[in-house]
Amino acid sequence: MKLLAIIPARGGSKGVPRKNIKLLGDKPLLWYTYQAAKSSNLFDEILLSTDDEEIASIGKEIGFMVPFIRPKELATDAAKSIDVVVHALNELQKSNQTYDAVVLLQPTSPFREKGIINKAFDTFIKTGADSLVSVKQVPHQFNPHWVFKVNENNFLSISTGDEELIGRRQELPDAYYRDGQIYITTVEVLLNQKTFTGKKLAYLINTYEGADINIDAMDDWEKAEAFITNYTKQFEHE
Repeated sequence: MKLLAIIPARGGSKGVPRKNIKLLGDKPLLWYTYQAAKSSNLFDEILLSTDDEEIASIGKEIGFMVPFIRPKELATDAAKSIDVVVHALNELQKSNQTYDAVVLLQPTSPFREKGIINKAFDTFIKTGADSLVSVKQVPHQFNPHWVFKVNENNFLSISTGDEELIGRRQELPDAYYRDGQIYITTVEVLLNQKTFTGKKLAYLINTYEGADINIDAMDDWEKAEAFITNYTKQFEHE
């Protein structure tokens, strides 16, 4: 299977200005995701999609393939990740570069457990899925069978549509939420369905504590700085 990694990194981040090239420890934030992708030895190419010339330049120094600059309309706060990935695939097809599947790796989730991308890809292949996401388990108190929503009469009803609450925690079905670390999707689903989550969606449960850090605001950056003091720089010398 011909596999492409895509790392999206726009220049206009507001919560943490210039965060994608801001130094975390002594490395640009982008570096951590590149090293995780490279160390997997899975990818035919590791592509950086950016609208920013400085990010592109630093990305090339790190080792990314940067074959184009992303259009500004795909780098706004309202731009969707799926449109960014479809744009990248269409640009590559112009030079007859085609792939079977894409792994989307967001640089704002810099701390991936060693080998997790390989585990995710193995699961993707073994299950015959058309897509996979990495997930963490929802704490029981937030399980959708115990969560309420406001109904059309402005009263609370169980979010799942159940008539009665499940009485015991032990009876709750497992529930998961996306942690944002790994998305794997076939190119066919990406181009034809315009989604990262096809009809056959597999999952990998991610228990790594670093997966809880997703950098959007300055307090997230501070958490990352605190975490990195205990982070084994597992890819640095490979």
